[in-house]
Amino acid sequence: MRFASLDRRRFLTGAGGLALAGLTPRASRAATKVNLGVLKLGSHAPSFIAYERGYFRDAGLDVELKFFEAAQPLAVAIASGDADYGVTAMSGGLVSLAEKNAVRVIGGALMEEKGRVGSILLASNKAWEEGLKGPANLGGRSFGITTAGSSFHFMIHKVAEAAGVPLSSIALRPLQKLGALVAALSSGQIDSWAIQPSIADKLIASGAAKAIGTISDYAPGYQVTTVFTSKANASDQRDKTKAFVEAYSRAVADYDDAFVDRTAPATAVDALVEIIHKHVDAASPIEEFRTRTIGDALRINRGLALSLKSVVEQLDWYKSEKMVKDTVTPEMVFDTSYVSII
Repeated sequence: MRFASLDRRRFLTGAGGLALAGLTPRASRAATKVNLGVLKLGSHAPSFIAYERGYFRDAGLDVELKFFEAAQPLAVAIASGDADYGVTAMSGGLVSLAEKNAVRVIGGALMEEKGRVGSILLASNKAWEEGLKGPANLGGRSFGITTAGSSFHFMIHKVAEAAGVPLSSIALRPLQKLGALVAALSSGQIDSWAIQPSIADKLIASGAAKAIGTISDYAPGYQVTTVFTSKANASDQRDKTKAFVEAYSRAVADYDDAFVDRTAPATAVDALVEIIHKHVDAASPIEEFRTRTIGDALRINRGLALSLKSVVEQLDWYKSEKMVKDTVTPEMVFDTSYVSII
């Protein structure tokens, strides 16, 4: 597509040098204060790694972590200036804010990869006992989402489409927050949900839910989370935004080396586990957390590369479902001058 071709050329002439030249610490620069919006999920591990290891500081940024419980309020915080950068799923709300010239997606993060576990499709114990053993049984059942247009909404669309189940036959239950979804599934108030292993494995291990599928089997190549910022930061604060991408990319490399490609030494793995445990699930025994983190790690795109094909597919789906205006174009949502396109 023309948009992708243009952005590949822009990357080669502009942001392509980042991977070669961007890792030099800049301690002499006065630190720029930045708020980074995150969720307490394993896929946000690079946020915590960059924060704890001083990668943001090396890039001249004084970062404060701001925690959210869903993608939509994080997108609103970016648009209002309460947060500078965010890492979370695309949503219809984010696209609408981009159409209003408030936010821009500048990179990709978590990716569903064929052959890796990825996000897990769960059934409540009650629904399991009643016959919900796999995606083909989802018709007539309820599925938990945070809000309409959320990543959970898109995931169940992809699963239903692949399983041959009409999405209209699945009752969507918007519950706003991750904690509310956990409670609703555990108590049988919703029949099904899909979530990253850092939460799904705990539900399965505690006997609160059953696994009935993996999202990577139904949506391989799905760009689950993206990196985004305000339109002003993307367009007018390019040095600050490049510094952020640089620092975050260092942490992504650490994460993928340790948990996905498994090329890092055991001591490095243990050090990263301690960092992630502190921010994601400090209440769990660290050895249990270590096993889950190593066993179920999801790939984060190196250099925050963005799957333009996947995010445009999501944009087109939001349009088809009338969640966003038909007039929204990729150029309104994505600024691909900072990362490579995959």
